[in-house]
This record gives sequence, C-alpha cells and structure tokens, in this order.
Amino acid sequence: MVPSMMEVLLFDDILYGERAREEHRTFRQVLELLGVEVIEALDLLEGALEVEEGRAWLEARVRPHLLPEFQDRLSAMTAREAAEALVGGVRRFGVSPARSPDDLFGIRPLPNWCFQRDTQVVMGDAVLFSAMASPARYREAILARAIFRFHPILAPADLLAEMAADRPSASGPTLEGGDVLVLSPDIVAVGRSERTSAEGVARLVERLRGREGGPRWLIQVELPRERAFMHLDTLFTPVDRDMALVFPPIILPGGSGAARVAEYDLHASTPSEPVIRDDLLSALAHRGLHLEPVSCGGDDPMDQQREQWTDGANALALAPGVVVLYDRNVRTAEELARRGFRVVKAADLLEGRARVRLEGEGRACILVPSGELSRARGGPHCLTHPLIRDPA
Repeated sequence: MVPSMMEVLLFDDILYGERAREEHRTFRQVLELLGVEVIEALDLLEGALEVEEGRAWLEARVRPHLLPEFQDRLSAMTAREAAEALVGGVRRFGVSPARSPDDLFGIRPLPNWCFQRDTQVVMGDAVLFSAMASPARYREAILARAIFRFHPILAPADLLAEMAADRPSASGPTLEGGDVLVLSPDIVAVGRSERTSAEGVARLVERLRGREGGPRWLIQVELPRERAFMHLDTLFTPVDRDMALVFPPIILPGGSGAARVAEYDLHASTPSEPVIRDDLLSALAHRGLHLEPVSCGGDDPMDQQREQWTDGANALALAPGVVVLYDRNVRTAEELARRGFRVVKAADLLEGRARVRLEGEGRACILVPSGELSRARGGPHCLTHPLIRDPA
C-alpha cells in the first residue's frame, strides 16, 4: 500500500507488513492452541480455483477489469498463483513517473480481505453474500462467492441471499458482515451504518422472513454515519452468555448518540412495520437474551473513545466467557478483569506460562499483540468468520 491508496482502501495508516503478519500469526496460533480449527481464506480460494468451473466463473468476473496484459497473465497462473495475485496484487513495472496506484499495480491488492467477517455471513446452515459499500472491496465479495460456490468442502452452499452483483452500482443496496451479529438461533442484530444501507437491511428482512429454521427476531440498530462506527461489531460484541462489550455513548440508553433500535418479527403472518425499542440491550432482554454491559474503555469517557477506536469493543468469543482482545485496549481488559475474567497474554499462553481452556476453567481474556493490526481498524472479531459453531 502507498499513501495515495489509504483513503480508498479505508486504512488510516500504512501497516508495517512484517510486524502485522507476525501479530496475525500469533492470533492464529492462539486459536489453534485452544483447539479451534482455523482455515485460511487464501487456501479456500485456491481450492475453488482448482475446480474448472470455479476458475472460469471467477475469471469471467475479474478479467474484464484488468489490462489485457494482466488478463493473459492471470489465465496462465496456477490456482495458487492466481489466488495470491487476486488477494496480494501484481506489481506493474516500467511506468514512469508512477503517479497513481494504477501505475504501480496491474492487479490491485486487497489488504481489507484480512477482515473475513465482512464479505459473507454464515447463519445456521446458510450463507449470505455481502454487497460491499466501497468499490475498492467489490472483488472481495466476488472471491467469497467463488469460495462458497465451488470449494469442495463448502459447495454447494445453501444460499440465503446474494446481495452482491458482479459489479454493484453506486445506488444499490449495501450490507457488510460486520453489521450482522448472530446472537442466538432466534435473534440476529443488524447495524444500519456507514456501510450497510436501509435497503440492504430491508432486503435481509425479506430473505429471512418466514425462513424455516431461521431466526425469529431481527433487531435493527441505527448507527451514526461516522468512520469510527463503521460496523455494529465495533460497538458491541458478546463475551459470555450473559455479558457483552459495549461502547456506552451509542449502545446504552441516554448516551450522547444513542442508537435508535427497531425490532422485526420475521415469523409474522404478514409483513408489518417494525416495533420501536428503547435500546439494543432492552430489546434483546425482551426476547429472552439478557446481557450485562461491560464498557469498552472502562468508566472514563476519554478511554472509552480511545479504545473504541482501537477495537476495544470488538472481541472474539471462542466460547462463552473465553475471549480474544487486542492488547492495547488496557482499560477494557481491566474492566473485564473486574467482571471475573482472568487476563492472559498470548505470549504466556503460547510459551506455556499460562493455560486457558474453552470449557470448565472460568472466564478468560487473551490479549494478542496489536501494534500494527489495530491501525487497520478491525479487531479479532473482524479478522475471523465462523463456519461451524458448537451450541453455546
């Protein structure tokens, strides 16, 4: 990435790549040590490209947007080479002076694709493909569609909805996976945000309405259209059966920018207007999901704002009461400790100085290194997407 690419790629800084990859490896090692099966999206993409029909389907959607030279190069690549090119980009040489990213890249890289939460939503035994808000992320949605359509262990996926067209229009509906939280078999919360439009939420309601085995209640949370609050999971993530990290000014009632909340009954015999609720947590409690709020950043409003920016409300629950959090969110970790979480550094866990199990040893918060990853504005929840969940 070069500075001129940061804004369109939604980054706030250029990452030190070697350190960011090291932090990401540590994160993966923690998951694997705890018995979580981890599958890299790049490996899944390679598998989809090894299927002749998958290769043809994907190239038909990608090739027209490349220079002729790079169209031919892509077609000549092996499945692995093509997967790496479509994610990591291909440099272009011999253009001088190189003033724009198109002078530097024949195939642009997709650094945002590390955020696997966004391009699809696995809900029960079905998958929803997102429609990305930024043109810079269109190709990510196409890669996700290829994976779930053609990879042997995933295809054919039960299609819940395909929000993404091959080339979405600027006026079309948008919906990104970071705004969709599957909270129980009966309840899904959806953020209407900077990245997910009202039309996108309406399309999702339409697809879920009356679906056999689908959720009963959809809770819409209307977020401020601000860069800091790009997705619902940057403001709210469950950390146990009865507890969730929250950013108080938006999620709790009475806050300066408290989100408006509406509830849809997806099993109603006829479509009706949503019911307005006071706030997210009371709406969830009304449907039997009682969550105690834990303030991202603790009690100090300044710490809350600082740590929400570095994804203090974006924890990944590996099991009820066992979560992964960025280590720079110190005040959030302290608040979790006050609620009975044992705080463990990833290095201590990996080097055998500490032990965590997913069951039977109480609450634990594992801190993973985040000096570089946090610059990309996505936390552990954003970096992952579950394919199979054990019952909670």
